[in-house]
Amino acid sequence: MPLVIIRDDITRLQVDAIVNAANSRLKQGGGVCGAIFRAAGEDKLQAACDTIGFCSTGDAVITEGFSLPARYIIHAVGPVWQGGGHHEEALLRSCYTKALQLALENDFQSAAFPLISSGVYGYPKDQALSVAMSAIGDFLLQHDLMVYLVVYDKKSFQLSTQLFESIQSYLDEHEVIEEDYDRRRLLKNRSLEDAAASFDYDIQCVEEKSQSSSFQLTGELSDVLNHRSESFSQMLLRLINESNKTDPEVYKRANLDRKLFSKIRSHAHYQPSKNTALALAIALELNLDQTADLLQRAGFALSPSSRFDLIVSYFIQAGQYNIFEINEALFAFDESLLGA
Repeated sequence: MPLVIIRDDITRLQVDAIVNAANSRLKQGGGVCGAIFRAAGEDKLQAACDTIGFCSTGDAVITEGFSLPARYIIHAVGPVWQGGGHHEEALLRSCYTKALQLALENDFQSAAFPLISSGVYGYPKDQALSVAMSAIGDFLLQHDLMVYLVVYDKKSFQLSTQLFESIQSYLDEHEVIEEDYDRRRLLKNRSLEDAAASFDYDIQCVEEKSQSSSFQLTGELSDVLNHRSESFSQMLLRLINESNKTDPEVYKRANLDRKLFSKIRSHAHYQPSKNTALALAIALELNLDQTADLLQRAGFALSPSSRFDLIVSYFIQAGQYNIFEINEALFAFDESLLGA
């Protein structure tokens, strides 16, 4: 199941478990920890934590959720930031992994995390985000679980300055205003209509010639002819076979639910959303031309007036196909996410 970044109050989420950014003594603290204790019922939750007594940094333990909508609370202890030279990254990654393992062991279907250690523990927010997305993403490539990464407001979510500036520079260079794009598209479509008529005539000639034993098609042209009538689903399944990837590998790398992928596989003329189609292009590591072709089968196109399209194109052109990293950037720029 997928990973989704949301802005919300973690204490209000109806999931199997929410994760508390706990301290080692499992005492009520401030920030997210204090909010969870108050919402769950301070006395009951503290009594349950006192029964456990202690949790090491990088580890996690579990209690009931008491008055929370969530049935359970997983208490994960992140590291205090000390400059990065005291194994902080390994410890932070470990507390995410241990919390996820507890969710798996208890047969949970969903869990919600805050950005652990990014508050009073002082872990730089951009690095805390990177570790969270990496640890959760790696886990979800192996296991099925619906995971929410919850940020309370924009101040608590921060993309690395270098990546943000690089994407912004790409947008400034490539983005065109809608009116200008419409004019370009109109002129292009007029030319395309003429080109399409010519192309259809050429294809007809080629097909007639191909019936002759003395005429041989090139591999590239033959591929165009063989697959030009494919639906989105048919092209997708062919690309999966050609990639030698398994179905689970594809839908997990696309940040998609298994049930949705099953619908796509089962229906030859299934029409996906644009986000789903792009997510699958990312999972298959298609280049921009291949991505445009796959999108076209679903009735979509990449637009230079769409910031969402340009951000995804930025990562494709850079050869970066980690969908969780792409979704970090999309969320930072207030765009919808891929997959989920």
